[in-house]
Amino acid sequence: MVGDGHRTAGTPLRAAQDEAGVPPGVWKGRGLAAVGLTAGDVVSERQAELLLGEGRHPDADRIERELLAQGESPARARRATVLGRPIEHNQSPETEKAKERTPWLAMDLVFRPPSTAHIAWALGDDETRLVLELCQDISRDKTLAWLEDSVAQIRWGSGGKHRRPVKDGLIVAVFRHYESRAAESKPLLHDHAVVSIRARRPDGTWGNLSADSMLAHIVAADCLYTLLFMEEVSARLGWAWEPREVTPGRRPVMEIAGIDQRLIGWQSTRRQQIEDALAVLTDQYEEKHGHAPGEKASYALACQAADQTRPPKRTELLSLTELRKRWRTSAIAAFGACTVYRLAERAQAAAAAVWARVRPVVDVVLAAVDTVAVVYVMRGAFARHHLLAEARRHLAYALRGRPHQPGLDDQIVQAVVDDYTRPVWRGRKMTADLRALYPGDIEDQAVLRPLTRKRTASPYERARLAAGALAARVRAARRAERLGSRLRPYAVAVPAASRPSHPRPLRAGRKDGRLLEPETGVDVDAVEQTRQMLEAAAAQVAATIQDSRRAREAAHGLRPQPAPATAVPPHTQQSGTQHAPGRTTGGVT
Repeated sequence: MVGDGHRTAGTPLRAAQDEAGVPPGVWKGRGLAAVGLTAGDVVSERQAELLLGEGRHPDADRIERELLAQGESPARARRATVLGRPIEHNQSPETEKAKERTPWLAMDLVFRPPSTAHIAWALGDDETRLVLELCQDISRDKTLAWLEDSVAQIRWGSGGKHRRPVKDGLIVAVFRHYESRAAESKPLLHDHAVVSIRARRPDGTWGNLSADSMLAHIVAADCLYTLLFMEEVSARLGWAWEPREVTPGRRPVMEIAGIDQRLIGWQSTRRQQIEDALAVLTDQYEEKHGHAPGEKASYALACQAADQTRPPKRTELLSLTELRKRWRTSAIAAFGACTVYRLAERAQAAAAAVWARVRPVVDVVLAAVDTVAVVYVMRGAFARHHLLAEARRHLAYALRGRPHQPGLDDQIVQAVVDDYTRPVWRGRKMTADLRALYPGDIEDQAVLRPLTRKRTASPYERARLAAGALAARVRAARRAERLGSRLRPYAVAVPAASRPSHPRPLRAGRKDGRLLEPETGVDVDAVEQTRQMLEAAAAQVAATIQDSRRAREAAHGLRPQPAPATAVPPHTQQSGTQHAPGRTTGGVT
């Protein structure tokens, strides 16, 4: 509640926050009405102590006094202020395994923008700083609202076997911090959203949130927050975004285009400390186990490196104005005044270049193919929230900060579930259905499987290769369909994913198209150029596959395969004709 400041005994909370240079916390969430609070109210020390420390009503003192005045016993008056089960229950000798159970009353969700946003917020003018803080507020609140509406569940019964959506919403206390815990203070705009575990069931009684539901969707919430923050910054400041590779072979992160990359190293001194310690721990792990650490082991080692290098809290406390002055002086001394004072100007120029080469069009089919390929290679078996997180990453990369239509991420996920997956593990999870992606196409399966099994490359590199192979097949199928039926270019009419009851393969028949474009109007020249590029790429892929088939036939003495069937125009097909799974119409075999 006071950041990294030291609070001496007897110092009021607000005075300690002013001394530490951090603003007071505020209440957020739709569940505030159930406890008599309003969104935007300041979090007082007593409210936080009661709700987040004892699981009681934030106005418990007044309620208890009124009940005592009415003649209630102290025990009954106190019990009336408890939201759900009292924490004293955990220490009752009658409770099974009471000593092993620790009361958990809140979870801390940290909302942190990308590194270049910290830099622009710390080194820019006051107007830029206020706009970025507004973008942070909007994206954080929208992400919390999504967690309330789509994720948060209340549990009750033995072992929490009953799960239902919360009745009112979440109760959240938000605290904003301005700097990192590096040895030398560096800018790090971030919010701590402390979510109370107490919420109301549909019948009005109080209980605990389902923690596993919240934690399972943390990555999807993070991707949504990043996507929303990018859109807000682009809409209000006119800046664009581009991917930056932090670790070779790992996922890139999105950063503001045009900001000097050297400033990221200046701002991320804490990250460098962790990476140096992580390299030593990784070498020790490989020496002990004889192989490189996997995904889970790497995460555990990173947490260990962060704990080992965590510096103590600073004793020198500065206001935000003093911190910004110090940060600007430090950056100018390191990289020159031009780098700092022309930061916004260069971001504007870079944004113009990004908008010129990236069209604001989302192809649902290609987005679904990209999503399922990446998640399949990275995880094998996956759940819906894994697809949702990857779909949001795809939108962030494809749009570069332009707004997306509400529900487009869910539409991409539904297209994946309907068309390209099959259930596994008794329906609890799913995996990619290669028969739907490659129906009876041995050549394409031969292209994909070596990519998924290439252990010399990182999982993400293999995932991108597999996504590229799938996208090439989709474009080749579209080209064959367009040549056979004379449909309009797919750059204008993007086919919407169907919703069958079972997975189906890609078909080359006529489909109703839909354009998903955040901006109105279509550039005909750009469409024609895109069509020619797609045709050239599809022709190259088709030639490569044909050469591979001929080489194998020559090597093994196989008989030549018959030529593909001629594409049948849609108007010549009979109405109501059903095609068997695994077969395609038109000129695709």
